[in-house]
Amino acid sequence: MRHITTNDTPTPILRGIADHSWQERGLCHRLPAEDIDALFFHAARDRAAIDEAKSICGQCPVRKECFDYALENEIRHGMWGGLTEDERRPWHAKVNKRLDYSRVKAAFEGRDIHLSDAERDAVTRHAYVRGWSPERLAHTLRLDLDWARDLMRNAAHAVADRDRYWDQAVEIEPTDDETAEGEDTAAPVQVPRQVQTDSLIAALRKAA
Repeated sequence: MRHITTNDTPTPILRGIADHSWQERGLCHRLPAEDIDALFFHAARDRAAIDEAKSICGQCPVRKECFDYALENEIRHGMWGGLTEDERRPWHAKVNKRLDYSRVKAAFEGRDIHLSDAERDAVTRHAYVRGWSPERLAHTLRLDLDWARDLMRNAAHAVADRDRYWDQAVEIEPTDDETAEGEDTAAPVQVPRQVQTDSLIAALRKAA
């Protein structure tokens, strides 16, 4: 008997920027407006409303899409994705630092999805390394051409700086005189490249 194994994982379904169809699949979609206000835009510390809303969100098939929508549109009031305002506050604070490579790959595949600042930088740097033109980057990220040129220029500087510092971060062997005199010979600290798996690099190259 032969067994076939694979390390491939299913690609997550990402919501496009203009895609609001997920809302129709929400369990709260057909609730009366007054119930929605009472449960999901409840008064502060209304534990009964919070608990009931969380029980609905916990079974909702579009809970993640709801959560992402609130983050991407800076919606801080009310319950979204099963989380209250206070529970979402740390996520709002760090959303622009999110680096999800499934989103980076989706951008290369032409998907119109919301990218954080870190994800946009990753797309731009990879596009620069692959020799993309500013026009192609502008089309992919749906940007003004001048803005795309600025991003490509910044990516060129970032890649050059990374490579220069990496090449300089080599171990320095002490000379005989320095060893004899007992001088400190600490090697410089290396600046590591961003860790990327072979499968990620292959996926990005294929998408580009």
